[in-house]
Amino acid sequence: MYTWSFAPIIQASDLFLWGAWITVVYTVGSIAIGLVLGLAVCFARLSGIGPLNWFAQGFQELFRCTPLLVQLLWIYYALPLLLGFDMPNWAAALLTLSLYAAAFYAEVFRGGIVSIDKGQFEAGAAIGMSGWQVMRRIVLPQAIRRMMPAFINQSVTQFKNTSLVSVISVADLTYMASIVNGQTYRPLESYTVVAVLYFVILFPMMKFADYIEYRMRRGN
Repeated sequence: MYTWSFAPIIQASDLFLWGAWITVVYTVGSIAIGLVLGLAVCFARLSGIGPLNWFAQGFQELFRCTPLLVQLLWIYYALPLLLGFDMPNWAAALLTLSLYAAAFYAEVFRGGIVSIDKGQFEAGAAIGMSGWQVMRRIVLPQAIRRMMPAFINQSVTQFKNTSLVSVISVADLTYMASIVNGQTYRPLESYTVVAVLYFVILFPMMKFADYIEYRMRRGN
């Protein structure tokens, strides 16, 4: 029968804390970059300009329809060979996570915007507002409320996705667990600690998403 012992794991707590910090950094960084890129892709989809729309849609389908792990390995190993330069693992991880996030955020934003009744666009234009003014003053404030639950849920998924960067030796939480496991030969305890840390961080975010969704339903 297996005997649990967390004493060796506690001694390596600094590694877990550092890995958790790196995971948070990659999550926040990729979400921030993904937001900017996602908005650009969203407005490209809504622009009505054929080539721009096709490019944005192609970008979305590429990153939404292929596994993140495959994207990560391709960008880290194959892209530098094609372009003729070396890419550090941290840059490949951040780039991949950001592009992946952008593809999904773009759809979240687009869904929120197109859910607003077209009559509000027409009403804004009728009182002399430009398209950007209608978007900024009328459409976006309503769309943001509707897209918040989906945005938070996607951000939670983004946090969990960072565990994949360990395959290219980025020192995130999962990678640190493998290091501790190699030192202590305690895989059950190592990965149990990782699971608990992920839960402790993500559970409040999920409850916040539920709260936002509840408030939105009451508002409607």
